[in-house]
Amino acid sequence: MKILLITLLSLIAFAGNSILCRIALGQGQIDAASFTSIRLFSGAITLFILYMLFHKNKQTASKGSWFGAVYLFIYAITFSYAYISLETAIGALVLFSSVQFSMLAYTFFSGTKIYPIEWCGALIAFIGFSYLVLPDISSPSMIGFVLMAISGMAWAAYTLVGKKSSNPLADTAFNFMRTLPFITLLSIMTLNATNISTTGILLAVIAGSVTSGIGYAIWYVALKHLTSVQAAVSQLSVPIIAGIGGFLFLSEPISERLTISGAIILIGILLVVLGKKPLKP
Repeated sequence: MKILLITLLSLIAFAGNSILCRIALGQGQIDAASFTSIRLFSGAITLFILYMLFHKNKQTASKGSWFGAVYLFIYAITFSYAYISLETAIGALVLFSSVQFSMLAYTFFSGTKIYPIEWCGALIAFIGFSYLVLPDISSPSMIGFVLMAISGMAWAAYTLVGKKSSNPLADTAFNFMRTLPFITLLSIMTLNATNISTTGILLAVIAGSVTSGIGYAIWYVALKHLTSVQAAVSQLSVPIIAGIGGFLFLSEPISERLTISGAIILIGILLVVLGKKPLKP
């Protein structure tokens, strides 16, 4: 139950992160580069404060990696620029499809045993996910499509790196802090294209401090108890969680499609969790 709660909290953070990013960029409150820079910088500050509070006078050999920082930055910057030209639905489909396929491919080709029921669960969950978003999809921007696919692969890599984390808070904090040289260079390169509003800054700070920084640290905690397949498939529930959040906080109705899709995705996730017989690659 504890692991379920931790995983759910991280997935809720992912859903909130997507909503905040889409509002900020979709409504022109801030430009993509500034949103990314403020988001990562805010996350770094928040996590550093938490690290100092909870690790004061403690020694830890676990302090993230440059690989993790690079994956995190690539994910964040491509995610922001992709949502300039992509609708929410197609962005979600491309992102989470890329995440799932990348992680499943890595798991398969790394020689890790994959259970037949896990394959079925992953397929069922993806069908449910596709059922939710496909009716609202129009022809996507090719640039946006490619950027979001790269973002998904980078996030998959960041997730896989996190499975080896022995200290989630420290690793996440130092991963965020290692992105500071990248966002400094990004800010210099895009200085003439800066477009910032107070609302945009606030949304970026919340996304960085709460739904990204703290959310990703919680995700690293959850990853210690999840297989790569479980981690990949569980993220397909993020659009469903976002829909529930819209109902609770924005009075948006829960459609019949959302209900059916949610049920199908949950069945798929359940099958992945209950997988038993291995299928060798």
